[in-house]
Amino acid sequence: MKGVRSYERSLARSKAARSHKDRPEVFTLHGRRWDLLDDVFAPPFSPSTGVAMDLLGLTGSGRPPCGSFLEIGCGTGVIAVSAALAGCDRVVAADINPHAVRNTEMNAARHGVAGRVRTLRSDLFAGLPEADRFDTVYWHSNFVLAPPGYRHRDIHERAYVDPGYEAHLRYLRQAPRRLTEGGRVLLHFSSRGDLARLRRSVADDGGDLRPIASATVREGTEDIEYTLLELITAAG
Repeated sequence: MKGVRSYERSLARSKAARSHKDRPEVFTLHGRRWDLLDDVFAPPFSPSTGVAMDLLGLTGSGRPPCGSFLEIGCGTGVIAVSAALAGCDRVVAADINPHAVRNTEMNAARHGVAGRVRTLRSDLFAGLPEADRFDTVYWHSNFVLAPPGYRHRDIHERAYVDPGYEAHLRYLRQAPRRLTEGGRVLLHFSSRGDLARLRRSVADDGGDLRPIASATVREGTEDIEYTLLELITAAG
């Protein structure tokens, strides 16, 4: 497990995916074609996005989210666009990476939902209007823990590692303020991350991370578990 959680290995995976000689401009996932720009997390090189769609019920295997949907860290926009295609009436897709924001715009246009998917560049919630509230707030996080002092060398690395889980803790503390009454905060996580450590931090704030669904995928010689978590706060 220590090797699976190695942040150095995840940084190497980031570098390989960013510079792969066969990195496509268009890829297929769950029967749909998607545009892929440079310096954006590439679903063709990781099963994580496809698994996330399954766990969210966006592939016909469960009940998808409905109502208003906010995705933090939208990347190519696969999740946000799929949420709109599944019936969410208002979708906002945010990412700190400007290339990801553009990529999501392209895929929303490709699939005919540009009118229901609003994109913006934002460090977590910083760029959203203060009054915005959502039925579902979701983040497919950069779940690998890096040392607190680590500085990302490029924008692409931000999709892979989180120094000291600083971004995770900001997300989990700020996301509940963005919910409608009865809304849900969701987090896509992986056994490449340190869930026990993250749950201890959440418990210190009086909350918990409750597993909703999970799937295990063979990646090379390793079994990687992906889990969809719901934040339960002290206020319920």
